[in-house]
Amino acid sequence: MNVGLKTPILPAGEAAVAAAARSLAEGGLVAFPTETVYGLGADAGNATAIARLYQAKGRPAFNPLIAHLSDLGAAQRIAHFDATALLLAKAFWPGPLTLVLPKTTDCAVADLATAGLDTIAVRLPAHPVAREILRAFGGPVVAPSANLSGHVSPTTAAHVQSDLSGRIDLIVDGGPVAVGVESTIVGCFEELRLLRPGGLPRGEIERVLGRALLQAPQDANNDSGQPLAPGMLASHYAPRTAVRLNASSVEPGEALLAFGPATVPGVDAARSVMNLSARGDLNEAAANLFGYLRTLDTKGAHRIAVMPVPGHELGEAINDRLRRAATARE
Repeated sequence: MNVGLKTPILPAGEAAVAAAARSLAEGGLVAFPTETVYGLGADAGNATAIARLYQAKGRPAFNPLIAHLSDLGAAQRIAHFDATALLLAKAFWPGPLTLVLPKTTDCAVADLATAGLDTIAVRLPAHPVAREILRAFGGPVVAPSANLSGHVSPTTAAHVQSDLSGRIDLIVDGGPVAVGVESTIVGCFEELRLLRPGGLPRGEIERVLGRALLQAPQDANNDSGQPLAPGMLASHYAPRTAVRLNASSVEPGEALLAFGPATVPGVDAARSVMNLSARGDLNEAAANLFGYLRTLDTKGAHRIAVMPVPGHELGEAINDRLRRAATARE
């Protein structure tokens, strides 16, 4: 691919929105903020642009992409919504929820973006910059996280620049994101399944549904087959430094990713220490997670020790990302 592109960074505003829409229409790759993480956008109907996106990220082509849209009507043109899917869409969109739905017969999204599946992942982002770009472009935009595939997801424009400068056409800088972990993905199959925990806690969805979500099949979370939805590869969201979970102490040569007010033995000798939330706030921890992993990845530690994080509410998504970060790649 053409590594060596000039990749300008434009501050969010009218000029940046216009430039982003123009670049997308020309088959370009544009990174922009959503409320969850920064996304790397391409025209969802342009297979050539999508192939460039896979190449820029180093993303496996069997890993499907989420189509981002400006409104529910646009989503209904590419995906079939039953009554339950409409209920969830009206309750949580725009916001950090992705629905996996059957494709319409005239779905305008290229088959390459859906990895050959007969379903499509769709969402309406809540970030005002993302919404303005989508409205200006006027069509669906596939936008996985704007990072090298498998690496820690980006929560600032600087993270995007670090991974993808010279590989993409434009970065729109809207400042740090608010949520900090990717969208929750629900598969609207015969039974509703939680395919990926994320920025919308499971409990909020289940309260609207009046019933529990089923879990994804046990064989869905591996690196050997085709995933049902984005972000389901077993090894994902990973820093280059090894990760050790549920650490109750810090071993020599380790950095520490802490949580809460408690300390652990060995912390004084740690290569570096960052606390996701000293007050034990899971929302704050989610917003800090990927940025802190990126920072600790630069400290020369042989491993990052991670203190336990509670598994309720956003803690479910945080622990999912940490587990995938700790899964060694073969």
